[in-house]
Amino acid sequence: MNTPFYIAKRYLFAKKSTNAINLISGISMVGVLVGSAALIIILSVFNGFETVVLNMFNTITPQIAITPAKGKTFNPNTAYFTQLKNHKDVYSFTEVLQENALLKYNNKQAVGMVKGVSFDYLKNNKLDSTIKEGRFVLHNQSGYNAVIGSALQSYLAVNTVDPFTELEIYSPKKNISVSNINPADDFIIKSIRVSGVFEVQQEFDNGIIVPLEFARELLGEEKDVSSIEINLQPGTDVDHFQEEVVSKVGKTFEVRNRAQQNRSLYHILNTEKWAVYIILTFILIIAIFNIIGSLTMLVIDKLKDIAILSSLGAEKKLIKRIFLFEGMMITMSGCILGLIIGLLFCLFQQRTGLIKMGEENTLISAYPIALKWKDFVLVFITVGIFSFLASALSSSLSVKKIGQINQTI
Repeated sequence: MNTPFYIAKRYLFAKKSTNAINLISGISMVGVLVGSAALIIILSVFNGFETVVLNMFNTITPQIAITPAKGKTFNPNTAYFTQLKNHKDVYSFTEVLQENALLKYNNKQAVGMVKGVSFDYLKNNKLDSTIKEGRFVLHNQSGYNAVIGSALQSYLAVNTVDPFTELEIYSPKKNISVSNINPADDFIIKSIRVSGVFEVQQEFDNGIIVPLEFARELLGEEKDVSSIEINLQPGTDVDHFQEEVVSKVGKTFEVRNRAQQNRSLYHILNTEKWAVYIILTFILIIAIFNIIGSLTMLVIDKLKDIAILSSLGAEKKLIKRIFLFEGMMITMSGCILGLIIGLLFCLFQQRTGLIKMGEENTLISAYPIALKWKDFVLVFITVGIFSFLASALSSSLSVKKIGQINQTI
């Protein structure tokens, strides 16, 4: 057995001459325990919020979006896009035509994004989960229908159960004649019945979803589209598929996955998570460096042992390693126990939802938890690094004046 490790283990469990040493060591270990548990719990809560928010966005955001690198629209009727539509890994291939337009309902009006989608858009089985009123229907026996965002519906006071009042949409004509006396002649005006109200996030809730054919008539666009949205078959490697499409379309198009489509959202979530990690790590460092006081007291208690080991020929390096292992065992024991307690708490919160958000009518009633093994590794390595630094510093101080100790004992 490694001699320094064996002696350090004996020191850890052996009775000390002064109870204060045990107390200080215990406080050091509890500090690391609480810090480690708090860090893993907070990181798991942020993971939970990230999962909830991204799931909300993913109901509307496709796995792959293809948009033109220049300009607003492009022609999707090419050989490659036809081949891509029939690709074995493609679950849904949605052609999208969107543009801002003036929306009017009764005496109220607002500007919103009109998004026309082809039939494959309805293959998304998560759409119904976004509906807060009515149904997600774009076409029925009475003709075209629209689904409106909650923010826009609230502002316009749209009544989805009123079969007589339709939503009017105004879009500027492409070739406007300056000689028109009536300004209304410069717009294409279409009416459509609102079948439902969806709610995802403010960025999406200020828009309206309509059938692609209706959008073509409204925007005066016969064949071009704004983008192509693709969802893949379960188990398909999204990154590999994206690389394949990029290699085919070249620089003419931008091919983005969900993270790239919501770049700002992912950046905000990651920034907040790392900011909290850094703050809690500083608190954990303070707890870890308490080990210096504990080891200093232990050195004072073991002066005779150090003198005897030195007299028997033990080098300063061996004595230094004894107290290095002692400090590491104290802090890492606290870290492992903290990780276990944090894991148990997270599992308990996942199953019971004990800690509530505060209001019953919120989207999620209890704090969400999502466990990631990388977080446990991160916390363990963080504690390990700073434990080593603190223990190394303290052990260096403990053997600094071995010669003086031998003369006084």
